[in-house]
Amino acid sequence: MIKRENRMLIALPVPEHGDPNAAAAVQELLGGKFGEMSTLNNYMFQSFNFRRKDKLKPFYDLVASITAEEFGHVELVSNAINLLSRGNTFYTGDPDVTPLRTGKDSRNTYQFIATAQTALAGDSMGRAWTGDNVFNSGNLVLDLLHNFFLEVGARTHKMRVYEMTENETAREMIGYLLVRGGTHVLAYAKALEIATGVDVKKLIPLPDLANSRFDHARKFEEQGLANVLYTWNDVGEYADISQIWKGTNPENGERLIVKQGSPKGAPIPNLDDLPEEFAPGIDRDDYERIAKRLMENL
Repeated sequence: MIKRENRMLIALPVPEHGDPNAAAAVQELLGGKFGEMSTLNNYMFQSFNFRRKDKLKPFYDLVASITAEEFGHVELVSNAINLLSRGNTFYTGDPDVTPLRTGKDSRNTYQFIATAQTALAGDSMGRAWTGDNVFNSGNLVLDLLHNFFLEVGARTHKMRVYEMTENETAREMIGYLLVRGGTHVLAYAKALEIATGVDVKKLIPLPDLANSRFDHARKFEEQGLANVLYTWNDVGEYADISQIWKGTNPENGERLIVKQGSPKGAPIPNLDDLPEEFAPGIDRDDYERIAKRLMENL
């Protein structure tokens, strides 16, 4: 089971005005081939379908715990897209003044039409995410190698999107995920070394650019987040990741730490009404009627 908390991983800056084209670029980090929906679903199905959990529990614990974190990554990128979509249209009550005119000239017109300017389950070109992106071979070493490659590809795409936009909301989110994604790269490299004896760590960082080179990643590095794996469980059921996640980080020489539970997190942003999008489509009178009906059953 997955335990849900009404928090997201970090606080994101709330922009005064949105940036629809930055939102379109960030969509790749959500629903692209190397996006967070792919990392989540790859690890989720691998963990569900894992064979011999009893004999290979440290590897199962690793994939399962990273799966739980990836839920939070999907949530974080989605909220970044939602904040980048803030204030891009206007409302006067008159549909003939084209209140959604910004959508016509934006990179991702579909976002204005389909989801009322919120995150799409798709990539930067508007293509829907597909389960074809899931790799679950049943072979432990092959799956670990795929996961290493997937995390490296995801890191590369984050670096490129970072270089595409100066938007503070986008860069704060990407800076955090560069650090956490780098942690997952190292985790799968260490798992592969234990399973095969091959030191894959010699390949990283890949591409050859440390997270500390990015202004918005540096503070998360300084907080030590590159050295921590969370179990996302409070009763010790996934603690065997400590048999893999041990020693020191080859990039900074600091000790690797397994933390029981999850990060403290931050509040999830509240999204305002968008009457020009008919969302949520409930006016003040509706709220009062709904409240009255809710109270009737107490």
